[in-house]
Amino acid sequence: MSEKVTIKVERKELHLPTIALRGLVVFPNNLVHFEVGREKSIAAVEWAMANNSNVFLVAQKEMETSEPTQQDLYTYGVVAEVKQVLRVSDELVKVLVEGKYRAKLTELDTTGDFLLSAVRSAPVRAAKPEEAVETEALLRALKTGFDEYLGMNPRLAKDVVFTIVSSDDPMFLTEYMPANLLFRYEDKQAVMNENTLNGRLQRLVEMLRRECQVMKIEKEIAEKVNESMDKNQRDYYLHEQLHIINDELGEGDDTHAEADDYRRKIRELHLAEDSEKKLLKEVDRLSRMQSSNQEATVIRTYLDTCLDLPWNTMTVDDLDIHRAQQILDRDHYGLKKVKDRILETLAVRKLAPDVKAQIICLVGPPGVGKTSIARSIAESLGRKYVRISLGGVRDEAEIRGHRRTYIGAMPGKIISAMITAKSSNPLMLLDEIDKLAGDFRGDPAAALLEALDPEQNSTFNDHFIDIPFDLSHVLFITTANDLGSIPGPLRDRMDVIELPSYTRVEKYNIARKHLLPKQLKACGLTGKVTMNQSALYGIIDGYTREAGVRNLERTITSVLRKCARKIASGAACRCSTVGQYCANTLSQPSRPSTAAAACMAGYSPAWPACHLQSPVNSSSVRSSAARRTAGSRSGYISSSAGLGAGRAAQSCKWPL
Repeated sequence: MSEKVTIKVERKELHLPTIALRGLVVFPNNLVHFEVGREKSIAAVEWAMANNSNVFLVAQKEMETSEPTQQDLYTYGVVAEVKQVLRVSDELVKVLVEGKYRAKLTELDTTGDFLLSAVRSAPVRAAKPEEAVETEALLRALKTGFDEYLGMNPRLAKDVVFTIVSSDDPMFLTEYMPANLLFRYEDKQAVMNENTLNGRLQRLVEMLRRECQVMKIEKEIAEKVNESMDKNQRDYYLHEQLHIINDELGEGDDTHAEADDYRRKIRELHLAEDSEKKLLKEVDRLSRMQSSNQEATVIRTYLDTCLDLPWNTMTVDDLDIHRAQQILDRDHYGLKKVKDRILETLAVRKLAPDVKAQIICLVGPPGVGKTSIARSIAESLGRKYVRISLGGVRDEAEIRGHRRTYIGAMPGKIISAMITAKSSNPLMLLDEIDKLAGDFRGDPAAALLEALDPEQNSTFNDHFIDIPFDLSHVLFITTANDLGSIPGPLRDRMDVIELPSYTRVEKYNIARKHLLPKQLKACGLTGKVTMNQSALYGIIDGYTREAGVRNLERTITSVLRKCARKIASGAACRCSTVGQYCANTLSQPSRPSTAAAACMAGYSPAWPACHLQSPVNSSSVRSSAARRTAGSRSGYISSSAGLGAGRAAQSCKWPL
């Protein structure tokens, strides 16, 4: 009985200088020239020439690696003889080598002046007798694939074509074809790594077929591009070619899909014909650009701004006059003229829904509620509320926008407010319209003429969007301190309502109903501090010589801060009256009056009601009367905040 015997052949191991190749694979029996620039590679070539030695050529896996190790190199390479060396410069050498035989890298030493490899011969195993038929079939398939490849690439060198066509040696063809055809170096290395002849043939057949498919697709792309290409426009040709390549890859062009989405959104808005045509024209420009183009970014910003505008979005007006009056009375005390004017507007709109809105201008001194009442009006009408501050505006472009020819162009304040409101009929407050300024960049007041004219604002044209936008449904309310500072043409377009100064009784009611509860909550003193009627009148008469209620609110806040400090420190039970404490810590009032505050904070009900007596100076009383006679309640007179000693005793209330 015969036994199977395995014979192991020990091959001699060689130590050779090594050159790591970038993007290049050298096969046996082929002449190749390449350039060497790394110091270790140049040293290896010089050492091989000086010692009449061969070199080991092996490709590295990543071309970016500058100092390769054994892990960065492929296992199989070729032992080659250096035929010629030409030094081009101190840092560049041209080398001509001839591959001798295939070898396997077993060890690499990187510590010396050059890479030193331990290699041993690794010849390709020939086909077994029983595999001869398979080898013949693979060889025929290889020749057929090369014929197809040659038909699509006729520019191949004639000597290469003749050598391949005339040879029937499969071993020779597996080394000559990958060395002379345009394959990727990864594919060439895959052939080098194959240890069997049939494996190499199979790999080459697959590579040829894939290459033929790629060239076929390239040819189809070129034909498609040539059909749609204008011969005089090279740029158009390049863009179209890229578009077809993306279609073949199934990725498509981002700008085309984006343009289709913009077209759909624009048509859903049902704009006027001219406006829709202009926007669609911009979309067509976008579809012909690359997504990375800077101009495409500008077009996207423009289209997004136009689409964000509330073209056909409106809120339904609440025309319940009784509810509107309740809201206005709840939020503001007095202001009868303003409230009557708003209720009249509601009544007219209820009877004639299509009437054009009148622009209302509220004129009055600071602090009388011009700005705050606008929010209450918006709530009573059920409209969105937006506010534009016009104080210090100098550039006309801030009102009507910048033209898109400028870098960083943006829409004006009115269009930006409409985008914020997300409604085409909001209440828009133009605050401090008398503070507009003009310079060499234009007159903002003149730019407002179109927006505030009911006969023209239905086609308001912002320079940025450059298409008409309807502002006729917007309820404009403007505020001003000085009517004389508003230009005549602009003032002529507004219905002026003057807000006089608050009376003493109105200030008291505003303080009791609005200011005091607001500041008690802000200071955390709700239910802990009370302020009676005489205290509020004392503050109003002695400390707030103003038309509005801003100083009144600040003075009340100052009193409450003193109370908060006493309560927080735990010393409230040792304070007889708040008025006495404030008299010792704050400045004297503008004019002597009844004690400014009678409020008390504490926690022990054992303390009885207490009184504060302050001496009265007769001369100060006379001078106070004189100042009161000369003073004006409606002017812009400010007073120092704080509480002084009054001339009357004030009772104190303790919360239990």
